[in-house]
Amino acid sequence: MMSMIVRDHNDGILVPIPQYPLYSALVTLNKAHLLPYLLDEDKNWGLDPVSLQSQIEIARSKGVCPRALVVINPGNPTGQVMTTADLQMIIKICYENDILILSDEVYQTNVYKEGSVFVSMRKVLHEMSAPYAKSVELVSFNSISKGVMGECGLRGGYFETHNLSPQAEELVFKLKSIELCSNTIGQTVVELMVNPPMLGVESVDTVTKYLTEYSELHTALRTKARMLTTTFNEMKNVTCTDIEGAMYGFPKV
Repeated sequence: MMSMIVRDHNDGILVPIPQYPLYSALVTLNKAHLLPYLLDEDKNWGLDPVSLQSQIEIARSKGVCPRALVVINPGNPTGQVMTTADLQMIIKICYENDILILSDEVYQTNVYKEGSVFVSMRKVLHEMSAPYAKSVELVSFNSISKGVMGECGLRGGYFETHNLSPQAEELVFKLKSIELCSNTIGQTVVELMVNPPMLGVESVDTVTKYLTEYSELHTALRTKARMLTTTFNEMKNVTCTDIEGAMYGFPKV
């Protein structure tokens, strides 16, 4: 997607800070401008719309065209789960500025804090009224390599596109088709992620084993998240916002 979006060195990609370094690396690799927008630590690393809009305006004043905006939800490395209001604000800003959204949602099953709920960017976009739902371009990503399916030991995933033109969709398909497919185990586990065992299809034993192991892994991750948050905050001169999701804490020293 980065290689399709970036046309030349006058293009830029908006990336949340703190960020997963893959994004700044890809921006550099594609010879584009990194346009950082700051998350608000006082709001548990929530969106700061003023910082976001400011970065767009600063970039354009320098002759840089903001082409896409990266959203990482749940957050890596900040561990926050974004609210529907924040996602709606991002959609509105991207609509007003003609910017495509790259929504990294690979930790969507990793939500631990009571009251926190993962909501996909796609769901929020489709539930918004005109003109947003049919206008804002979105590419969302999911992966078996995170969460409780692959736990970083298996590799596979998918992305899906919304509101791209037929010409752009054709180019996406053409560009992806020149790559080799992922390994067989990776493809199998992606299928399990999007189509898990269900009663009436698979055996009772299979479904029970799947649900039991899934629950045990998720419970262990939730316990570790609580322990890490508490431990950081008990340290001298260290504070850490609640780890709501993903697999990270981002302490202040």
